[in-house]
Amino acid sequence: MARKPKVIIGWEEWCALPELGLPAIKAKIDTGAKTSALHAYDIKRFRENDLECVRFKIHPLQHDHVFALTCVAPLVDHRHVISSNGEREKRYVIAARLVFPNVSIKAELTLTSRHNMAFRMLLGREALRKAKFAVDPAKSFLLGRQKNVEKLYQEPQT
Repeated sequence: MARKPKVIIGWEEWCALPELGLPAIKAKIDTGAKTSALHAYDIKRFRENDLECVRFKIHPLQHDHVFALTCVAPLVDHRHVISSNGEREKRYVIAARLVFPNVSIKAELTLTSRHNMAFRMLLGREALRKAKFAVDPAKSFLLGRQKNVEKLYQEPQT
C-alpha cells in the first residue's frame, strides 16, 4: 500500500479555523513546540449544557491590536506548558479544525497571550504530523499567499 506523500510547507503559512470564525490567520511553523498555540486573551471558562467551554478574545490580524473577535470552544484540557522564554504556564486546551489548501485536520491548540509575538498562531509538531507536513525552513507560504485578509473579516462568516 502506497503512503501518501508529505506536503512541503514553509516556515510560515496561512490557515483558517472556521469553527472559531477565523477565515485566515498567519501561523509560524514551530517544530520545537509539541502542541500548537493560538493567541487568546480575556479567557473565561464556563459551563453550557453540561459541557465545559472557554470564551476568549483574539486579535487575528498580525500587527493589529485593535480589531478583535470573540471565540467560543469546548474545553478539552488544561496543561502546564513551558513557554519559549522558559516560564511554566497553565494553559487551556481546545480542539479546532485547521484548514489549509487541500488539507484539513483537527488539532489541539493551547490558548495563550501572544500580544508581544509576531505571529498569532504557532503550528506545532503534533499538527504537522497529523497533516503529513514536512517543513522547508528556507521558504514561506508554499501553500499560497492570502491577500486582503482584513476584507475576509468584514464579510459574514458561514
